[in-house]
Amino acid sequence: MVRTGPPVVQSGAAVRPVARGVFVPPARWDGHREGEDWTIAAMEAMDRTRHDLRDIVPADIDAWCPGYEDQPPHWRAAFWVATISALARYESTWNPRAVGGGGAWHGLLQIAPATARAYGCEASTGAALQDGPANVACAVRIMSRTVARDGVIAAGGRGIAADWGPMARSGPRDAIRAWVREQPFCERITAVAEALRPLARPHGTSPALVLAALEPRGRR
Repeated sequence: MVRTGPPVVQSGAAVRPVARGVFVPPARWDGHREGEDWTIAAMEAMDRTRHDLRDIVPADIDAWCPGYEDQPPHWRAAFWVATISALARYESTWNPRAVGGGGAWHGLLQIAPATARAYGCEASTGAALQDGPANVACAVRIMSRTVARDGVIAAGGRGIAADWGPMARSGPRDAIRAWVREQPFCERITAVAEALRPLARPHGTSPALVLAALEPRGRR
């Protein structure tokens, strides 16, 4: 997969079109060598759930992401990716092969195989849940059900907090929320409208530094 961005012109070489790929928003695990794969897995998983997280406006969203309700679908998706990636720091320190609870919980988001099976995840064994993208996809599937069911992100121990302990404890939850709120897609739409205009990309600039120039892929 490649990041979506404008074509890069190479001087002194034949100019070839650059393929456009999946929209890749910023995430807390971006420094990890597999981080982009996990982000893409989360984005793609949102296309396959019965309850689309991008369509849900939780009752406690203003505390987490004030600009969420006015954002287009790809930036709403970015919010959920940011939240998942920040939560994974507390669950596994971004170790896809982490096993906790005496062998009960597996992978990035520390999911129990029984829980994965109950929610219909493709990864339903301990070994399968230690695959990073599969674990993230399962987490998206679970969250899409619980957030839709409870109508909140974490208020009152419901939503994501119903299955993930760090979201039910004030310390980790507040830290996760503070990081997510700092991201540009959580600002009010009037504040980010200028930043969302396409920008010229200098040769050699990392795509991560020019997110404003990214275009979302179409929803399936």
